[in-house]
Amino acid sequence: MLVKGKDFYYNEDGLMVLTEQYHRERGFCCGNGCKHCPYKYVNVREPKRSELLKKIEHG
Repeated sequence: MLVKGKDFYYNEDGLMVLTEQYHRERGFCCGNGCKHCPYKYVNVREPKRSELLKKIEHG
């Protein structure tokens, strides 16, 4: 079970959002298109991956 503040997540609009630090410590992209993925969504299937990368480029 994750513990808020300890396991690097926060709540946003009722959803648990994992931080970039959490993902880095896990060590890989899970393929779910996480908001703070530091791995450029390498395991996310197309066309979702391209859409997420465009969001990053355009801020």
